[in-house]
Amino acid sequence: MNRTPVIGVLALQGDVREHLIALAAADAVARPVRRPEELAEVDGLVVPGGESTTISKLATLFGLMEPLRERIAAGLPVYGTCAGLIMLADKILDPRSGQETFGGIDMIVRRNAFGRQNESFEAGVTVAGIEGPVEGVFIRAPWVESVGAEVEVLAEHEGHVVAVRQGRALATSFHPELTGDHRVHSLFVDMVRAER
Repeated sequence: MNRTPVIGVLALQGDVREHLIALAAADAVARPVRRPEELAEVDGLVVPGGESTTISKLATLFGLMEPLRERIAAGLPVYGTCAGLIMLADKILDPRSGQETFGGIDMIVRRNAFGRQNESFEAGVTVAGIEGPVEGVFIRAPWVESVGAEVEVLAEHEGHVVAVRQGRALATSFHPELTGDHRVHSLFVDMVRAER
């Protein structure tokens, strides 16, 4: 029996509700994850946008940092948007003091690369594996400075890498959950289904 995948949204900070809605629209059972025992019950996980330093601190505070690293390393399908992309990076170019990541994607990222809050913008982004452009909402967005050999670049904007995939890990600089277009979430739900 092929049950509907259960996908968690890391609910420490950021736009959790919008991801829960987008995942439900993409035919997944979506639930917030704040504790290690909730993490243990999901087939995949979304790490939402927000503030990467705050997510890092709260993950440590809630006892989720090590369980998350372990599950991601063991192959848990994971999708990070904006700050979530930073959290999935193996290396940050300009980390804040004490900032840690979950890792999972062999990439180096630059925080706030597209500018400050008032320089936020929307743009059509062509994403490999998705037909037609995706409306990308870029809010204090990072970009991917460089990737390792195993990483597939899925999208670029103005010459900067803004979407990547490595195995079971997917990440975008932008916020597809804010647009009502659920195709990126559907792509991730398909990745979770393929693993099960």
